[in-house]
Amino acid sequence: MQREELGAAMQPSSSLPTAWQATLPAIAWLLGLAGLQQLRTLPTVLTLAGLALLGLIALALAFIWRRRRLLALLALCFAISMLAFAQAAWRAQLRLDEALPAAWEGRDLLLRGRVASLPTAVQGIGGAPGWRFEFELDAGLDPQSGQALTSQLPRRLLLSWYAAPEQAPPALQAGERWQLLARLKQPHGLMNPHAFDYELWLFEQDLRATGVVREVQTRAQAQNKRRQAAPWWSLDSWRQRLRQALQAQVSDPAVAGILAALSLGDQAAISKADWGLFRDTGVAHLLSVSGLHVTMFAWGIQGLFGWLWRRSARACLMLPAVTAARWAGVLAALSYALFSGWGVPAQRTVWMLLSVALLRSLGLRWPWSLILLAAAVVVTAIDPFAISQAGFWLSFFAVGLLMASGSDGGEQTAAGGWRAQLRAGLHSQWVATLGLTPLSLLFFQQISVVGLLANLLAIPLVSFVIAPLSLAGALLPSLWWLAEGCVRGLMAYLHGLAQLPWAVWTLPVAPLWAQAAGLCAGALLVLPLPWRLRLLGLPMALPLLWPAPWQPAQGEFELLAADIGQGNAVLVRTATHSLLYDSGPQFAPGIDAGQRVLLPLLRALGVARLDRLMLSHRDSDHVGGAASLLAGMPVGLLHSSLEPEHGLLGEASARGVLLQTCTQGQTWVWDGVAFELLHPRAEHYPQGLKSNAMSCVLRLRSLASGKTALLTGDLEAAQELELVQQLGPQALRSTVLLVPHHGSKTSSSAEFLAAVAPQVAMAQMGYRNRFGHPAPGVAARYQAQGIALLRSDECGACRWRSEAAPTSRPVYLGECQRELGLRFWHWRPAPVTAEMGPWPDGDVGLRD
Repeated sequence: MQREELGAAMQPSSSLPTAWQATLPAIAWLLGLAGLQQLRTLPTVLTLAGLALLGLIALALAFIWRRRRLLALLALCFAISMLAFAQAAWRAQLRLDEALPAAWEGRDLLLRGRVASLPTAVQGIGGAPGWRFEFELDAGLDPQSGQALTSQLPRRLLLSWYAAPEQAPPALQAGERWQLLARLKQPHGLMNPHAFDYELWLFEQDLRATGVVREVQTRAQAQNKRRQAAPWWSLDSWRQRLRQALQAQVSDPAVAGILAALSLGDQAAISKADWGLFRDTGVAHLLSVSGLHVTMFAWGIQGLFGWLWRRSARACLMLPAVTAARWAGVLAALSYALFSGWGVPAQRTVWMLLSVALLRSLGLRWPWSLILLAAAVVVTAIDPFAISQAGFWLSFFAVGLLMASGSDGGEQTAAGGWRAQLRAGLHSQWVATLGLTPLSLLFFQQISVVGLLANLLAIPLVSFVIAPLSLAGALLPSLWWLAEGCVRGLMAYLHGLAQLPWAVWTLPVAPLWAQAAGLCAGALLVLPLPWRLRLLGLPMALPLLWPAPWQPAQGEFELLAADIGQGNAVLVRTATHSLLYDSGPQFAPGIDAGQRVLLPLLRALGVARLDRLMLSHRDSDHVGGAASLLAGMPVGLLHSSLEPEHGLLGEASARGVLLQTCTQGQTWVWDGVAFELLHPRAEHYPQGLKSNAMSCVLRLRSLASGKTALLTGDLEAAQELELVQQLGPQALRSTVLLVPHHGSKTSSSAEFLAAVAPQVAMAQMGYRNRFGHPAPGVAARYQAQGIALLRSDECGACRWRSEAAPTSRPVYLGECQRELGLRFWHWRPAPVTAEMGPWPDGDVGLRD
């Protein structure tokens, strides 16, 4: 599609009023879908039938009132909104009905089906290499009873397969049919404030269970086997062969991953470190198959096809060259989008190009807003849950801003020579950078200050050189070497920008009203309006750019037990200070709770500096994220029971962090909150006690309300009894208790619980963890003593405030993030049965 043709299709015409009236029903469709996303539970069948009936009645009224344009339009918008809501809710219920029954969680199942995606290389706990892939189920079987389970299991699964120790991962390819022995679990992810919703992503991708392939020693060869290779002519096979050829030709795996992302849509091939660089420099939108890449590919094919078509007089007599080239471009865009994984940006572009082609073929001209909304309606009619993706809004909002601001190209720009082209490019960059800033803050809580500089080079280089070369390499592999050199040059430039001290501006999450005002401000600043109106955007943006995050009152404190899987990490905040007690586990080499959960959480809450990082003891589920925290955020003091030769102490010291050893009797006061170390004693250090016995035990007391909290690490029964005998119940009495050792049977003794006498206890543990935490006897002990037990696997992140206002409950028990942010797609607790097996290592419910 030529740029001037695309612009002409969007110019006003005599049918403008009618076209603009179609904009409101399209908006009503999207509002109906957005309304569904806010529900905690889906409507009943009766309610849906009632909504559909209301929609049909409104549709009839719109027809009856057709001569009264305003009433008819309002009735039509209401009808479309109700029908959009009802059909999406019905489809959502069908998807939820495919969920894995709780009775089959954690049990070995025999699965037969097809590898439905390009396998992504991953690492498990301990660095075991493996694959993660989508699996379309053909049949399922219980290997013990022989019971057929096909009708009870979801048809689409997300599986991980890790290699056995000292073995290479299996040779897995897209499109193959396999028989696998696997353990499945319901969609369940970590739930923290302002964090990525893994369960929503699984729901939107229609993956209704996750699982781990089992390597059972005596049966592995018989159970896990390839049943059929991928057909050579299938799209899966072509994509797999292209990726293998690219990886063989390009020596640098990082560069090969970038080229695979641009040609195949394989975004998982880009390393986590590189994604971080792209986000920090504001070019992440380019390093995937975006609408710009699809459009450029379509334009190139259109120009080539038109040139060839004009060489034949007979062909031109059959069909004008312009029309033939236009539809060839649309087919090229569709082919590229399908080959690259059919992502939302690619879908949006295909539907836009198809709409423009249809309009031009019919001799119609619509305004830009209707073209864009029509594409959004088509995308969400096919996939109503695409509206939940950040990419959906970023993609459509960016194109809408460029169109509305006049950055749509056209003949005038083309006729103005290179100066006009340069001005148009700079204007487009300014519009995209400024207009998308509120959305970047909304979704990612950061702004790339160097984004404009980065995109000035990255957009033309990626769009006109690297992306075409990555595709052309499929025909002439030597072109990948040239693409590799361009990528290396771009990466060096981006690394240089990212090293600047002001490269990234990170902000805490603003209130909803401030986010809405910021979106309006971004639109005002870039739209072609009088400058008096544009400048109104500046004060509207201030609440988003300088939010005032909540802080406890003087003399009070807040505990936030983050959902980090199997491990401990509790954020303690006072009016002006922050302490993090433990740093969570390491999930795999280079992937830990500090990097993936705690740093984003702290930044979203407005915590720019940790005054104290306390590591209770050396176990990896308590110190696994500490290195990432030290590297990613200023830390004033590291307080721990670690041995002097521990590597974390050396790393902290090298960064200028003060070091202090946990010793009973240490005290300090922050903002009217008293802190006291109760364990270990100085004489414990030379005794060579095991790590759990050396856990730092911290007690907090609000000097305003008198509420107290006790953080215990992995303290075990012997040390619990020692504390009770030495200090007495009065020194241990606390309102809230961090459950010792995640609820292990070796801790939470009856004497200790009687001495502490908490009202609420927080237990941090992984979902279906292999240790069986909390032990049934321990959970029963808390219940018998009337202590509310908040489990992170069921509660998500748990927040408790000493200054909490009285509620309808007689005792304030804290807040669960899973309850606060509950939506209809989220996991809900089910009764645990003895048949449910433990969960294998390697899958913690995280996504890049």
